[in-house]
Amino acid sequence: MKKTISSISAVVTLVTLFMMPTQAGAKEMTGEEVTFGRKLGNCLACHMIPGGNLPGTIGPPLLAMKARFPNKADLREQIWDASINNPHSIMPLFGKHQALTEKQIDQITDFIYSK
Repeated sequence: MKKTISSISAVVTLVTLFMMPTQAGAKEMTGEEVTFGRKLGNCLACHMIPGGNLPGTIGPPLLAMKARFPNKADLREQIWDASINNPHSIMPLFGKHQALTEKQIDQITDFIYSK
């Protein structure tokens, strides 16, 4: 019985190690990759963004963001939790529901703000 538990423990440890991303070869994603990536921000699913392919039309085009959001912190707040300004927003609550990390939200904000 003790040997079985030890074997199971070893298998669980190995599976965990193989499932963990490796830090040595990991490339940090750019703001564009986080914004356009289908597994993260996926902003193109709803918005037209310069440089993006196959944009959606559910949300407004993300153009002239510095004019629309003179205060960059307001844009970040909108990305973090769109329900603050519109309780009926269909935009995912990326920060509030921890769908994205704070760093990823910063990367999206920086990228979108440059458009």
